[in-house]
Amino acid sequence: MKFRVVCVGRPRDTAVASLVEEYERRATRYWPLEIVEVREGRGTDAALVRRQEAARLREACGASMIVACDERGTALESGAFAERMQGWREAARDVTFVVGGAHGLDLVVLAPSTTLQLARWTLPHELARLILAEQLYRAGTIVRREPYHK
Repeated sequence: MKFRVVCVGRPRDTAVASLVEEYERRATRYWPLEIVEVREGRGTDAALVRRQEAARLREACGASMIVACDERGTALESGAFAERMQGWREAARDVTFVVGGAHGLDLVVLAPSTTLQLARWTLPHELARLILAEQLYRAGTIVRREPYHK
């Protein structure tokens, strides 16, 4: 059983990249976590770029359950997210969280997936990855009933 975060590209901003790395590192204290970055799509046609990225994302997900991070997804409070994470761990289920690129996720990824809302707003994909990493860490502290250290 493992959790995986599959995302498009790397954070370009060094401050964001540093925070993402820090929270992903912290999250690995609580969950077996793998990070996979796929290459961004190329071109000016957003639909074409999403299709290119979707193929790479689906391949990186393998046979695991996919949780697509999308603003139209299900909103969970941190406690409910922690319970869900613990349930997946107890069920020994491989789960892959998918964060799309600058143009979002293609229906090829969204349609067969569970969707998770990270915020009601549309977020830049780099910030979506940061928020997901922080919530993975927070979920671990909740499950273990540890104080959250800022």
